Amino acid sequence: MLETALWSLLSGLLGVGVGWWLVRRQDRVHLASAEQRARELVSQAEKNAENIVKSAELEAKDSFFKKRDEVNREIELLRNEQRDTERRLEKKEDQLEQKHQTQVKKERVLQSTERKLSERKESLEKKLAEAETVIAQQTQKLHEMTGLSREQAERMLLDRVERELADEVASRIQRHEAQLKEATEEKSRKILATAIHRYAAEHTADSTVSTVDIPSDDMKGRIIGREGRNIRTFEKATGVDVIVDDTPGVVVVSAFDNVRREIARLSLSKLIQDGRIHPTRIEEVVKETTEEMERHILEVGKQIAQEANVGVVHDKLLQLLGRLKFRTSYSQNVLFHSLEVAHLAGMMAEELGLNGKLARRCGLLHDIGKAADHEMEGGHPKIGAELARRYGETAEEVLHAIAGHHDDVTVDHIYTVLVAAADAISASRPGARRETLEKYVKRLEELEALAQGFPGIEHAYAIQAGRELRVIANAHTLSDSEAVATVRDIARAIEQNLNYPGEIKVTIVRETRAMEIAR
Repeated sequence: MLETALWSLLSGLLGVGVGWWLVRRQDRVHLASAEQRARELVSQAEKNAENIVKSAELEAKDSFFKKRDEVNREIELLRNEQRDTERRLEKKEDQLEQKHQTQVKKERVLQSTERKLSERKESLEKKLAEAETVIAQQTQKLHEMTGLSREQAERMLLDRVERELADEVASRIQRHEAQLKEATEEKSRKILATAIHRYAAEHTADSTVSTVDIPSDDMKGRIIGREGRNIRTFEKATGVDVIVDDTPGVVVVSAFDNVRREIARLSLSKLIQDGRIHPTRIEEVVKETTEEMERHILEVGKQIAQEANVGVVHDKLLQLLGRLKFRTSYSQNVLFHSLEVAHLAGMMAEELGLNGKLARRCGLLHDIGKAADHEMEGGHPKIGAELARRYGETAEEVLHAIAGHHDDVTVDHIYTVLVAAADAISASRPGARRETLEKYVKRLEELEALAQGFPGIEHAYAIQAGRELRVIANAHTLSDSEAVATVRDIARAIEQNLNYPGEIKVTIVRETRAMEIAR
């Protein structure tokens, strides 16, 4: 047991010793290996440091060389720029020197020219003085030879020049007027023809019928009533005269107011159809028909305004327009005449580049005064302008066209001229209206009498239905230039003093006849 314990102890001690020796040996091996590794790392670090230093030195050298090259290039650029600047300055100096030399030359030339001009001026003044002296001497000799003073000679010369220029001026005026007239007539004919061609209206005159058909003559007695009470009530309610005569199948309604006459005609037709004719029924029917007529008149005014495309119109003016349906002028219906004038004026305005809508409004309202001319004093242009202004018409062109379309006022607006032209076209077209023979003959007599009132005129003849005035002048009294002036004066006098449709051509005939009788 003891020996086993000793052997165990010795074995343990021996194992510990061997283990310690192994550990120490291992430590020495590791230490040697670590030292070797450290030396290698240090050596590698030294090599890397040397490489880094060399690399840094190379990069520094490259950077230095690059910077040096850049600096050299910049220096070279600056030198080039400096050389260019120096060259430009040298060129400018040369140019300035050249300009200076040129200026010096110009100044020398100018001084030389001034001297020459001064010398020439002095020479011309001397020659002018000599010429004036010679002219004065020649003029004095001329006065002595002719026996005329200066004033008398100037007067004779001016008279001669005036006579020569009179013919030239008259000739120029005549040529200018002919050219202007030809151009304006061509343009006017084109515009008028275009407007007439575009607007086609009926060519029949309208007439208002004031008769009422009755089924039998027995109805006349019922219309008259007992002791005439029915007809008296009817005339009092309608304001018309009822004529019951021997004409079979017809009763005539007569009134100055066409609207009242139409109300009476319609009321009488209703009473005849109804059969109940007595004072109470007559008053009811007349009142009912009057209200219907007022509504109808307003509706007609609205339809016409809408058809003419004139925009918003006051109800009172529409009422007056509707009343024109029952008004005629020389058998022409005034409402349809106004609509026709509106369309014609609008077309001509558009041809001239003007406001067609405004022209149509002027044309539609130009005869509005005829709806009330029997109720107000004055002509229908003045009445129409007052009514239009009263009922809110603010356009100055419209008011002037209404007041001036018959030349009652001075024409200041082109739309007035267009309305007057359209009014003449509508009134003069075939079948539009008729004119009495007495008025026609009177107009021709006034035309001839006006022309014969001028000095040097022997005879005047109205030809072509008054569209041309042929004037015979005394050849010994009027010269050619005076004839041109006289024909202008006659035309202006016709325009100012006479009323006529369309235009009148004035022609002066001046001739000298030589006659001898052979025996």
